Amino acid sequence: MTPAQLLAFERSMPRHTPAKTALIRHRLGITEVRYYVLLGRAAVSAEGIAADPVTARMVRERAAGRATRRQNRVRA
Repeated sequence: MTPAQLLAFERSMPRHTPAKTALIRHRLGITEVRYYVLLGRAAVSAEGIAADPVTARMVRERAAGRATRRQNRVRA
C-alpha cells in the first residue's frame, strides 16, 4: 500500500467511525492500529506529501495535537 493510497483513503473518510474501522479491516486488509501507523508514516514521507499535501498536513496536525494533549496530561 502506497502513501498516496493511504492518504486517499483517509481523505475519503477523515473522521474515526465504526464504519471506517470496518472498512480498514475489510478493504485494506490490515488492522486499525497498523493503518494509523502507516498513515502517520505516509503523512511525513516525501511521496505522501507530494501525492496529497492537504491530507498529509491534516494528519500531521492531528498527530501533533494528540502529542500536545498527551504531554499536558503527563505534566498535570
